Amino acid sequence: MNARTWTGYAFLAPYLLLFAAFVIAPLFYGLGISLFEWEMLSPAPPRFAGLANYAEALHSDRFWKALYATARFVVLCVPLTISLSLAAALGIHATPRVRQTIYRAAYFLPTIISISVAGILWRWFFNSEFGLFNALAAPFGVKIPWLSETSLAMWAIVLMTLWWTLGGPIVVLLAGLNQIPRQYYEAAAIDGAGPMRRFLHITLPQLRPILLFVSIMNIIGSFQVFGQTFMITRGGPEHSTRVLVQYIYETAFTNYRMGYGAAMSWLLFAVIAVFAIIQFRILREDLQ
Repeated sequence: MNARTWTGYAFLAPYLLLFAAFVIAPLFYGLGISLFEWEMLSPAPPRFAGLANYAEALHSDRFWKALYATARFVVLCVPLTISLSLAAALGIHATPRVRQTIYRAAYFLPTIISISVAGILWRWFFNSEFGLFNALAAPFGVKIPWLSETSLAMWAIVLMTLWWTLGGPIVVLLAGLNQIPRQYYEAAAIDGAGPMRRFLHITLPQLRPILLFVSIMNIIGSFQVFGQTFMITRGGPEHSTRVLVQYIYETAFTNYRMGYGAAMSWLLFAVIAVFAIIQFRILREDLQ
């Protein structure tokens, strides 16, 4: 290798060392822990258990209920995120460029708020007695139990998540819209194509790789949801919003079952990896 190649590796070395130390090493350390029965408060040393922790998780009703709550959040949140972000991106893209910056900043601003601040804010919004939403609905004689009704609690989490995360996909989709050549739309307009036909035959095909990327990244992020449920509902009511990451957190750091918690983390990693593989296959077929 020549000096230029070594220079490139030298610039990469700090990132690679930090990545290995704080991502790769903990990842395999967690895999090792998942094979042991490790009770942190027990005086007994960790005992090798093989795949017993994985078997316990797969036979646990609590694990499957937490995974179901996670999947329910993904099914509710991801389609709404994609559709609303696409609609907002199209609307912003249609406005004059001077105003686009203002709208883009307004949508993106909530994403820079920490989850703790956003959770406290929205917990007040959803409060049944003195919350903002019920105060607005009070003149109509409506009082909604946002966080105490099992059928509404997950929708409350989804609503908060949309407000908090919508700005990211909007910015990505706007970048994709700006890359579509204007000549396509001009040629279609000359041929008499209306707005809907231009959207279906020009915008959507051109945005397909970006929509796939945004969709899969939202699915992966939604499977890892934790802060919203932990800050707003603590997993209630009746564990209807206790998602899998929260259950892992409670198992490892409240009940101190580190091995069992690590095993469930790897099971979640396997679920996310399946969607990542699907993403790579679809993108590869789309780009060929």
